[in-house]
Amino acid sequence: MESRNPVFGRSEQFARGGYATFDTRTPTADDLQGMYDSPAARSRNTDRMTIDDVVVRTASLFAVLLVAAAAVFALIEPNDPILMPVTFGGAIVGLVLSLVISFSKKIRPALMFVYAAAEGLFVGGISLVFNSVYDGIVMQAVLGTLGAFVSMLALYKFNVVRATPKFTRVLMIAGVGYMAFAVINLLVSVITGNNAYNSPLGWLIAAFGVALASFFLILDFDFVEQGIRNGLPQEFAWTAAFGLLVTLVWLYVEILRLLAILRGDD
Repeated sequence: MESRNPVFGRSEQFARGGYATFDTRTPTADDLQGMYDSPAARSRNTDRMTIDDVVVRTASLFAVLLVAAAAVFALIEPNDPILMPVTFGGAIVGLVLSLVISFSKKIRPALMFVYAAAEGLFVGGISLVFNSVYDGIVMQAVLGTLGAFVSMLALYKFNVVRATPKFTRVLMIAGVGYMAFAVINLLVSVITGNNAYNSPLGWLIAAFGVALASFFLILDFDFVEQGIRNGLPQEFAWTAAFGLLVTLVWLYVEILRLLAILRGDD
């Protein structure tokens, strides 16, 4: 199955049977003895991506995002005029950088850290706004995001849900449709003031967004697994970490919006 995730989709290395090329001839007795006598290979010896590499790099990007978000939360008041420029500025910079990183032929860790910082400003800003209206909603959204991540990882690990070609195709069609709806809804809300999320079915739309973002984690897990299986160089752990960060930020925002709708009558 070829990758459909925008982060991984342009990289043949994350396709099944992708990067590594092996000698398929039958080994001789001397070959087997040499392999037996050689020391056990580790990630630093093979220079191939491991799950530990992905975890460490994902954690480092998240640390930058959390520091930036915490700074917004601690240093800016909800009614501060600078809040909106910081929030939307972070969103715009994050969007531009995500496109540059996704379509670049080179792996750019430095840009990924800048992206994480920009997204931190955006996440911190919208979290501050929502929390000023619904006290405690940010902690609920964080716990909801963590719960969704763990649940999807368990479903993937125990083969309850797999990234089959059909599953991937349906999910990508739904994702494109939802993104198109989000853009149209934003334009309509700016022009007319009507927002679909404020309608009686708003909670259902938001719940669909949460489910969609959650299922995209299955694709992320599959792409990471295939990358490791294909013997990718360690540097591709940055690409895997970036993909996970993008999906988790999306998931958090969707959960935050759903909780706000459900608490709208508080």
